Amino acid sequence: MSATAHVRELTLDNLTDAWQLGRHAFGFDPQPPPQVTVALPGLTRYGAFDATGRILGRAVDLHHEQWWSGRAVPAADVASVAVAPEARGRGVARALLTGLLRGAHDRGAAVSALFPTVIAPYRACGWDVAGVMRTVDLPTVALPRHRPAAHLTVRGGTPADLPAVAALYERLARDRRGLLTRRGALFDAHTTADTLPFDGLTLVEEDGRLVGYAAWDRGRGYGDDAVLTVEDVFATTADAARELVGVLASWHSVAPKVRLCLLDGDAVSAQLPLEAAREHESQPWMHRPVDVTRAVAARGWPAHVRGTVEFHLTDPLADWNTGTWRLAVADGSAELTRISGDADLHLTVRGFALLYSGASTAASVADAGLLHAVGADPRALDLLAAGGAAQLLDYF
Repeated sequence: MSATAHVRELTLDNLTDAWQLGRHAFGFDPQPPPQVTVALPGLTRYGAFDATGRILGRAVDLHHEQWWSGRAVPAADVASVAVAPEARGRGVARALLTGLLRGAHDRGAAVSALFPTVIAPYRACGWDVAGVMRTVDLPTVALPRHRPAAHLTVRGGTPADLPAVAALYERLARDRRGLLTRRGALFDAHTTADTLPFDGLTLVEEDGRLVGYAAWDRGRGYGDDAVLTVEDVFATTADAARELVGVLASWHSVAPKVRLCLLDGDAVSAQLPLEAAREHESQPWMHRPVDVTRAVAARGWPAHVRGTVEFHLTDPLADWNTGTWRLAVADGSAELTRISGDADLHLTVRGFALLYSGASTAASVADAGLLHAVGADPRALDLLAAGGAAQLLDYF
């Protein structure tokens, strides 16, 4: 069946069948969605079809950007992959993802991330696990309270505050690795909405300038099982973080549990009793390059790191990535140049993904069979891993 599966962009006429396929895969409400009459900006929908025109699978390329050490890198983040039950195990998903990668490459994407329901098929297509998005629960009563700081103002937010909220998020996210920029067509509505996209918004200001915020959903009830879900909580100062944690603590009488996803090592995490945290949900996420030259050139690199390394890369789904390359890193930038001949280091695309995202070391990638060294030290490819581990906070 994979040999006859034809992959193309979905038209509006295909969307009902594609939705039905997704409903069967993910258990959507059987009530059909409103009829879509215009193409949505910021994404590309792909479908795989048999010779009769029947849809066999679908996938969506989300036109995101990801922050990588101060630079916004164009991404093709993958969502809504579903294959009809009768077509599973026959190469339809591989054909879909191959077509998606080619389309993403043609439109200029550099990297790709996804949240898998099952990992093995995506590994077979070159993605690998780069991190885990963990949602934790904390007892509200365990959160520290403190005397409010006189130089800070705490108030409820309104839709008019959403642009300032987006700017504060960008201030904190841009120097990290992997976080979405939350810019572009898929996010424009979040900063121009007439209503808040969550139940409440708590702001902390200093001299009229936003220095922290928490966006939250109240949930239902006020008994022992009540949960306050914090969609975002960020601060640019320790005092602002303490104010926000104090506000969350004030919910203890009606919401015994606070649920949130933390930004590793940030100001808010430094104020929380993490020993009391219990994991609510753990969602692995996967990464791969769409175009290795763009992925290397578009991102920022540690300013103190310098060096060169040559390696041969194999990418069965994206042949433009396959070949022998020289990586040169210096002064906060890097370049990948195609060279002739072979190299002593042979890297798979999964190995590239693990190193680029900072999820592993070259020695560990070699131990996993994703890097083969012929008379060379595999640790030379730690140059590709410079910059630290990536993280995702937005599920898609």
